[in-house]
Amino acid sequence: MPTPVCSDEDFIGLFTQFGAAQTARKLGINVRAVLGRRRRLEKKYDKPIHSPSAVPTEYHPNRQTMDIENGVVLVGSDAHYWPDIVSTAHRGFVMACEMLKPKIVVMNGDAFDGASVSRHPPNGWESTPTVEEEINACTERLGEIQSAAKGAKLVWTLGNHDARFEARLASVAPEFAGVAGLHLSDSFPDWIHCWSLWLNDETVIMHRWKGGVHATHNNTAGSGKSMVTGHLHSLKVTPYSDYNGTRYGVDTGTMAHPWGPQFQYAMDTPRNWRSGFAALTFVDGRLMWPEVFHVIDEGMIEFRGKIYEV
Repeated sequence: MPTPVCSDEDFIGLFTQFGAAQTARKLGINVRAVLGRRRRLEKKYDKPIHSPSAVPTEYHPNRQTMDIENGVVLVGSDAHYWPDIVSTAHRGFVMACEMLKPKIVVMNGDAFDGASVSRHPPNGWESTPTVEEEINACTERLGEIQSAAKGAKLVWTLGNHDARFEARLASVAPEFAGVAGLHLSDSFPDWIHCWSLWLNDETVIMHRWKGGVHATHNNTAGSGKSMVTGHLHSLKVTPYSDYNGTRYGVDTGTMAHPWGPQFQYAMDTPRNWRSGFAALTFVDGRLMWPEVFHVIDEGMIEFRGKIYEV
C-alpha cells in the first residue's frame, strides 16, 4: 500500500471539515480512495468520522452503503405492479437501463402493492389480485429490468406497501417467524433488500421520510444529505444550498399510471401526481443535478428535452 499523502490526523481534519469530494480534490486522489481510508481509520480508532453535513446516527442493520465515483444510478419507485398492466414508466425505465447503462438500479419502495392484504377496507365489491398474482407480476417486471440493466447492482429499498407482505403474516401467524420463504426478499433473491441505501455517505435513498408538498425541501434540509424518496408520487427535484454547498431533495414520482386500478381508493379526486423516475449522475464522487424521466402521455416519456416512444 502506498504511503498516505497526509497523516491520519490531517486526513480526519480535512474529511470532517470538507467531506469526501472536496478532500479528494485537495489531496489529488479519487473519492473511492478517500472513503476507503475513512473506513480504515474508523476501524483503527474505533470511532465514526463524519462529513461536515453528517448528523451522527447509530448504524441501522438494514442500511446498505455503496461507493460510486463515476456513473449513473437509476431510481424508480411506487410501481405498485399489477397483473397484466405494463405502464409507460416501466417501459421507459427498461429503456433507460439500456440507454444509460447504470451502475446501480434502485426500486425505491412499493414495487409490491399488497391490495388483498391491506389494512384498509375494500371499495365495495371490487376485485383485487391475489398475493400470488402480484408476486408473479413483480417477478416478471423486475426480471425485465434486471435483463436490461446487464450487471448493475440491484437494490430494493422497501416501502410501506412492500411491508404489508410480512406484516400480514406476522399478525396472523407469528409462530412462523424466521421460516424460509415467508419474507418478501425470499421471492427476489437477486435484489439487495434494505430500508435505505447510502451512496458515498452523502446521498441517501429511502422510500419516505417527511410528508406534504414541501417534503423534498424538508428532507434534505433536515438530514444534511441529498435525499431521494418516493411515496408521494410527485416527481420533482428541489435544490438546497447552505454553508456546506448544494444538495438535493428528489421525489421519484410513481412508475404506475396515476389513474391505475391500484389507486381506486382515491376515488375521482384530482391527483397532484406524476409518473416517471429519476437518474442520478455521479462525477468524481459528486452528485450532479438530478434529472427526471417524465411520462407525458401513454407510450411517451420525456428526458433532457427529447420525447421517447416506449
